[in-house]
Amino acid sequence: MEQLRKLRRLSWDERWLLARAFVLVASIRIALRIFPFRILRPLLARATSGAARRRRPRAKVVEHVAWAVAVAAAYVPGATCLVQALAGQILLVRYGEASKLQIGVAREQRAGVRAHAWVEHGGKVVIGNSSLGDWALDDFLPLFGLEEPKSTTRSPATTVTGTET
Repeated sequence: MEQLRKLRRLSWDERWLLARAFVLVASIRIALRIFPFRILRPLLARATSGAARRRRPRAKVVEHVAWAVAVAAAYVPGATCLVQALAGQILLVRYGEASKLQIGVAREQRAGVRAHAWVEHGGKVVIGNSSLGDWALDDFLPLFGLEEPKSTTRSPATTVTGTET
């Protein structure tokens, strides 16, 4: 009942964003069960390339997107960091904000290697910094980043950038 009251207190824009985030998180979760990431990523890049991007983003759009993805992920079983990062990046692009999806690894004493995905905007981590438990982002070595262009004049292909060590 409390969740319903919280939902009613949200503005229509916040409700719409939350609904979009929920659909994206659930859809990406299902798609990652069916397709490997290397096949799914170009499909998602094509889906965002034709997205209607807003010319004037709302104030605090980045924070609202991060909030909506976190809330939606709480209700989608198995919404991993990769699912959340992909959904967050798609929403940010649709709202006209450039972002970079980072995928990194860390060496774990018992299990060998651990991977993590997060989204950066303006050089700051906006999605993927809170669900690390005893880990910190500094523990992960970024392997590569996937940038989504902010401008609608760019080609539909996603730009892949390497990291410097």
